[in-house]
Amino acid sequence: MAARSRLLLARSLMSAVRSATRPGAPSMAERAGSVPRLVRAVAAGDYRGMTVGRLGMLAVAAAYVISPVDLLPEGFLAVFGLADDAMVLSWLAANLVTQTEEFLEWERAGTPGSNATAADPQDAATSAYAGAGATVSGRVVR
Repeated sequence: MAARSRLLLARSLMSAVRSATRPGAPSMAERAGSVPRLVRAVAAGDYRGMTVGRLGMLAVAAAYVISPVDLLPEGFLAVFGLADDAMVLSWLAANLVTQTEEFLEWERAGTPGSNATAADPQDAATSAYAGAGATVSGRVVR
């Protein structure tokens, strides 16, 4: 079971790295600059693509990685002591890449304050074409 979760974590991290480095993707500086805006938008309830609980989990993970206190200390367990830090850091990096990308897409769509979110692209697409009578996913939107 532990090997499977490590494999899934590695796959998630690799997917995040591919997403972050693809042509046209936001730069790391742009992603880092979006984090304070993301926190404000989530706290204000404007951005619904992320919950306050998920934001708290990201903050706890970041604090754990930079904290000198470890569940599995490196001094006693050598490489195994680094494994817990690596897993938390991988999870944190993958989630930050994903969440900042979705948030930046939401910001670019110009929907601050609305209910359309990057987490619900069908609603965003439907509202974008609502006045045109366009077909979205096989149905006519009026």
